[in-house]
Amino acid sequence: QVQLVESGGGLVQAGGSLRLSCAASGRTFSSYAMGWFRQAPGKEREFVAAISTSGLRTDYADSVKGRFTISGDNAKNTVYLQMNSLKPEDTAVYYCAADRDTYYLMRRGGIDYWGKGTLVTVSS
Repeated sequence: QVQLVESGGGLVQAGGSLRLSCAASGRTFSSYAMGWFRQAPGKEREFVAAISTSGLRTDYADSVKGRFTISGDNAKNTVYLQMNSLKPEDTAVYYCAADRDTYYLMRRGGIDYWGKGTLVTVSS
């Protein structure tokens, strides 16, 4: 089992920045690809970003590419999502995800473990 706890959400104005954190516990953190998904009101959950077990490879949704950066710290069992140039359409609950599969397959879904989410609200 892997437990994931997100933090760092909040209210920010458009153009601002936030950094989300996801603390993982349980089985070996470095064995899992990690990622972030989000779900806006009335919409389905969508892929945001993923990072490989080595931390050397990343994958991003087109909607966030160039604005968001995913990174990880295996020593702290923590993955981060730095979000810059935020837009109102980025408003959503952001979920941390862990998966045994390869990082670039996370965007397909079928995730093994989910956090409970943290709310990000971007005002215009």
